[in-house]
Amino acid sequence: MILEKIGFPLRLAELPESSPGYGQILIQVQACGVCRTDLHIIDGELTEPVLPLVPGHQIVGHVRDFGAGVEGYRRGDRVGVPWLGWTCGRCNYCLTGRENLCDSARYTGYNLPGGYAEYAVADHRYCFLIPDGYSDLQAAPLLCAGLIGYRSLVMAGDARRLGLYGFGAAAHIIAQVAKWQGREVFAFTRADDEQSRAFAYQLGVRWAGDSLQLPPEPLDAAIIFAPAGTLVPTALRAVVKGGVVVCAGIHMSDIPSFPYEALWGERVVRSVANLTRADGEQFLKLVPQVPVHTEVSAFPLHQANIALEQLRVGAIQGAAVLTIA
Repeated sequence: MILEKIGFPLRLAELPESSPGYGQILIQVQACGVCRTDLHIIDGELTEPVLPLVPGHQIVGHVRDFGAGVEGYRRGDRVGVPWLGWTCGRCNYCLTGRENLCDSARYTGYNLPGGYAEYAVADHRYCFLIPDGYSDLQAAPLLCAGLIGYRSLVMAGDARRLGLYGFGAAAHIIAQVAKWQGREVFAFTRADDEQSRAFAYQLGVRWAGDSLQLPPEPLDAAIIFAPAGTLVPTALRAVVKGGVVVCAGIHMSDIPSFPYEALWGERVVRSVANLTRADGEQFLKLVPQVPVHTEVSAFPLHQANIALEQLRVGAIQGAAVLTIA
């Protein structure tokens, strides 16, 4: 499925099979998660895609072949490919453990071909071995919803009372991790989204309610997964002095002005940008211990546009995943 023009649906097409170059592996794709970032790309909110583009950055598949210079992988290995697809390795960010901020970074399904396809090529250094115990469908959401959610959770510090604004793919994974860590989780959804609140309670959250409401207790930290800047002042009012509000999305609508009083008291607003390979290694070791269960809705590859539209209107419980036959 390829994106040829911003704002238009993806098109099913036959493309020549890629050959892996130096340091690359050729992956026979089994599943690829559908992410809100894909919508931001299609809608033009992320402005530098390489067109025509095969989207998709939550890839699970098997190594079919590899080029020279590949280490640590064998044919048949099950691997995952995340959003971060390449960094320069030389800049100050890369050399100080912050490769997620590399100015030259390239991203899977954005300026590198992604996983809405039968085959994908990826730099072996930016792939992960998938832990046992997860089907291809269940593993796919771990590679972005899980990884970005995990980095956001780390940014929230040791908060005991944690608010999650927007209870979709990332929140349903991180709620499980936070509960396992002994935190109290508060889930915030749209006022009319009773289904998501019920789902949150099934996962053991302490409280679930309207995003515009204050929780029954002040929060130590909040993570905003919904791409709505209007939630930042709301979340600031919900956290205690010294609390942190983490904006987890790669794109968010404008944050409205708010009184300094809402920030005062050493409250912090911070963003999360991309991920590091260290994040992936840590998180994928952690998920079997919890163990994390991913709730998925499966769609065949040719129904990618349907999956994207259902994600857009909030009709997906958990995560949407494309199955590649």
